[in-house]
Order: sequence, then structure tokens, then C-alpha cells
Amino acid sequence: MRHAVILAHPDPASLNGQIARTFAQALTDLGQVADLRDLYAMDFDPRLKASELPWSPSSRPGDDVVVERAALAETTSLVFVYPLWFNAPPAMLKGYVERVLGMGFGYESAGPGVRPLLAGRSLVSISTSGAPGEWVDQTGAVERLRIAFDEHVAAVCGLAVLEHLHLGGVTPGIRPDAVERMLGEVKALAKRLFGASPAVG
Repeated sequence: MRHAVILAHPDPASLNGQIARTFAQALTDLGQVADLRDLYAMDFDPRLKASELPWSPSSRPGDDVVVERAALAETTSLVFVYPLWFNAPPAMLKGYVERVLGMGFGYESAGPGVRPLLAGRSLVSISTSGAPGEWVDQTGAVERLRIAFDEHVAAVCGLAVLEHLHLGGVTPGIRPDAVERMLGEVKALAKRLFGASPAVG
């Protein structure tokens, strides 16, 4: 299997960066192919251009979008890794979804609605927050995020949502043992979701 691990955090040394690299390495250890897409390191522009609007007479994807779509073309799963900011994904990830998974790649027009174009692929999300995980769960923030973001993106594009792992209590002073525990959860998630999948030859 091929996986695109899409990181949306400005600091590559952050826990999110460690999570993305750990998940990608766990997939590699399973004999699969993992492509880490660090959106900030790539300097990806999340702003949808007027020329990219589907109803524009001269609509065409930007060069960076063409590159990303080519990178995702053979993937069987997308893995989003990001922090919660205002209980939502960063603008970087939202813009990536709008530009890369938009019309012509993630879906196409079909009468009054749309037709998904990524059926047969899966979506996994790993998010973090400074607030404790228990508090985020109690407030319903993660559940609302799953419905409004994960499930909506998946439904439009035809993806199967496998899981959303949220890790709370991620603060600047987080203890090393807590980091190790979280990274252990990330490794276990990769093995549980994809350990039985055949390797890509």
C-alpha cells in the first residue's frame, strides 16, 4: 500500500512533526510506502486562486496543485497530522483540501450534486491540542470536528474514514515519557490499521 502522510504544523521539531515521522516510519517498517508531505516545509500556498475556481472560464489547477495531485495519484490512504487551533484544523490543511482535493481530483460535478473520485481509499486523522484530551472529548470538540471535517471531506471525495486519534495535553513543557507514550499510540495505530495489508512491491 501507498500512504500520504500530510503534516500541517509550522515547526518540524514539534510533536506533530514527530508524530508524522513516526507514523510514516511505522508504515515503512510494515513493508509499505509512506510519502511524508510537510506542507510548511514545502511552502505550500493554501490560498485558492480565482483561476482555480471551477466555474472560471479558464479554470486550471496551479502548478503546485498539479504536483500534489500527482503525488497522491497512487496512494491508498491519506493521513492528516495537525494541531487543533480554535478547535479546527489549521488554515494550511483546510487550504490544501480545498485546492488539492477539489473539483477534478477529489470529486466531479454530477447533476445537482457531485461524484466522488477517490473511492477505495481511506482517511486517517491524528490531531493534537494543548487542552487535555478528556476536556476536548467532554466539550464535544473532537466529535464535531470528525463530523464537519473528516466525514464531510470523506463523503465528498469517496474516502473511508478509518480513525481519528486525538492526543491532548500537548504543551511546551510536556514530559518526555508522555511524548513516548503518545508516539507509542501512533505506532500501534499504524500497525492496527495497516499491519495486515500487503506490502507494495
